[in-house]
Amino acid sequence: MPKRVWLLVIGMLINVTGNSLLWPLNTIYMNDYLGKSLSIAGLVLMANAGAGIIGNLLGGWMFDRLGGYKSIMFGITITLVALIGLNFWHGWPHYVYFMILIGLGGGIVFPSMYALVGTAWPEGGRRGFNAIYLAANVGVALGPAAAGIIASYSFDYLFTANMWMYVLFFLLALVAYREYDTKAAVNTNVLQERSKIDRKAPFYALLLISGAYLLAWVGYVQWQSTISTYTQQIGITLKQYSLLWTINGALIVLAQPLIAPVVKRLEHRIKLQMVVGLIIMLISFIVVAFAEQFTMFVVSMVILTLGEMFVWPAVPTIANQLAPPGKIGFYQGIVNSTATVGRMIGPVIGGVIADLQGMSVMLLFITVFMAAAIIPAVLYDSPLRKETEQ
Repeated sequence: MPKRVWLLVIGMLINVTGNSLLWPLNTIYMNDYLGKSLSIAGLVLMANAGAGIIGNLLGGWMFDRLGGYKSIMFGITITLVALIGLNFWHGWPHYVYFMILIGLGGGIVFPSMYALVGTAWPEGGRRGFNAIYLAANVGVALGPAAAGIIASYSFDYLFTANMWMYVLFFLLALVAYREYDTKAAVNTNVLQERSKIDRKAPFYALLLISGAYLLAWVGYVQWQSTISTYTQQIGITLKQYSLLWTINGALIVLAQPLIAPVVKRLEHRIKLQMVVGLIIMLISFIVVAFAEQFTMFVVSMVILTLGEMFVWPAVPTIANQLAPPGKIGFYQGIVNSTATVGRMIGPVIGGVIADLQGMSVMLLFITVFMAAAIIPAVLYDSPLRKETEQ
């Protein structure tokens, strides 16, 4: 990979490692330490994700108009300010305010990073996006592993560690990303083209694939919200729960040689790749519905991870392929917003159902959501086929 892609990969690793010190334990912190119900915790995560949606769209717009460097630095600065504040005030309701700011800042950064990979290495195709995805999941492996140990001493240390990781990310971006900034002149920005969408078929295809992405995230986010609290209720320790995410991140990296031949065979059949991944993810929720021992949660997490390895890198790749000139940031902003919508409504849906009907009913509902995600994934390219036929 080119040097500029490696720098983005390192930045994503630092970013996600810092974030994943906190996000897997958010619900546990609000439920066990701040004394809030799962429904309230879900609403806070919803507010965080809602700010992320605004950030995703703003980040995509800023990328197309101002360039990747400025948009990334703006997002990092917002997040860093929030993390500094969180170190001093992490009670109620200050926790809510800073979580909203963190959602906004992180939302700006992610689509800008993905769009920058697409422009920095256009000939790389899926490989650039997969590298960013792998970096994110190494962070997911490292962060929760450290978080479980740190939180066993004090949750306060988590806030401090997260802040210093973002200081490091800020310094890397400040020094390294300026040199290959994309200019607004290169990308005809969204404001200049907002009056109409010249080709509607790619945009409709993007909306369909985003629909599948949203439903999949509604299910996936339960592991960070309702399932995390459920594990505590049945006697699984905080360190064991954090270990599940370490397994998730480590498996994504270590299993690459195993799935690489499959991905290569499906390289030009990306729709089939997504459908296979969604089916595997669905199976994982069936397994977790019967899980009572830690080993069964491990099995479910392994299955879930194998599924996401097919699905998550495919979506930004499809968005990049569909994007007209000048709208790469815009399209990446939309798919990132969709994921954020899933992260926003997922904890609320899961929390309310779990509070009212119990975990068994909640997992049944989530399995239905995962099954429903397969439909738009199968149909996403139909607008393109219709356009070709006309």
